[in-house]
Amino acid sequence: MSQTEEKLKLDLKGRDFIELNDFTTEEIQYLIDLAVELKRKQKNGEVYQPLQGKTLGMVFEKSSTRTRVSFEVGMYQLGGHALFLSKNDIQLGRGEPISDMAQVMSRYLDGIMIRTFGHNNVTDLARYATVPVINGLSDLAHPCQVLADYQTVYEKKGKLKGLKVAYIGDGNNMAHSLMIGGAKLGMHVSIASPAGYEPDKSIVAECKEIAKETGSDIVVTTSPQEAVKDADVIYTDVWASMGFEEEQKQREAAFADFQVNEELVKLAKPDYLFMHCLPAHRGEEVTAGVIDGPNSVIFDEAENRLHAQKALLVALMA
Repeated sequence: MSQTEEKLKLDLKGRDFIELNDFTTEEIQYLIDLAVELKRKQKNGEVYQPLQGKTLGMVFEKSSTRTRVSFEVGMYQLGGHALFLSKNDIQLGRGEPISDMAQVMSRYLDGIMIRTFGHNNVTDLARYATVPVINGLSDLAHPCQVLADYQTVYEKKGKLKGLKVAYIGDGNNMAHSLMIGGAKLGMHVSIASPAGYEPDKSIVAECKEIAKETGSDIVVTTSPQEAVKDADVIYTDVWASMGFEEEQKQREAAFADFQVNEELVKLAKPDYLFMHCLPAHRGEEVTAGVIDGPNSVIFDEAENRLHAQKALLVALMA
């Protein structure tokens, strides 16, 4: 590891991971590089356990496949232990203030990951905890997913800066984090959402300010065709995320023209990558021919949740 990487490692120790805008371009790239290195070690069967004796508390208000498995397996592979805590297992589900929970859990644990609804739950937990807090997902942001996403793009394309990412769909937490991470890394990000479902305007404005420093280009449009034109990466998400299931029929109508299909992807570069954070609904936001086609990297992307999460855990807790 170079002196620069070692310095970044020391700088990140004890930090919270709430959203990518809290980190510099160099720090985000370091996390991606570390994820690639930890993936190499794991594939080669190298034992690397810098978290021996450490414990991560995993608080889940929202259920999950990839988040739970990646963090739990990641802690095990790094020599530590992960503790699964659903809202029914702890007093948070019965009205205990987050400030109390944070202070108590900080005396037991070396780190806390929370997957929740309200973003204020993450920020409040981080405010009162004295150990690193990781945002496993909130309604506003999904930085852990995007760290794995951009690791995947980096592995496939050999670079990040200057690439164009087109996100088609709901202007949700995925759109926000892809935009923030892309702006930080000098990538061009185009978001296409139906009217009324655009990303948060304050986050768009913040990303455009970041973009001025990194040479990125941030575009929000209601035209999937405009967004996808000459894209290196096409990304989509379900039309009704967890918590919005009651809007499914309404959203199906609003998003009918925002399906990623064989006709739309013709506008991207021939070697585009198709990405999806999963779970996916084939025939809704994306056709089977695209998501299961030769340009799809959804399972490489899903695998990289493990390696990206391990990089976070090492950087913040080792």
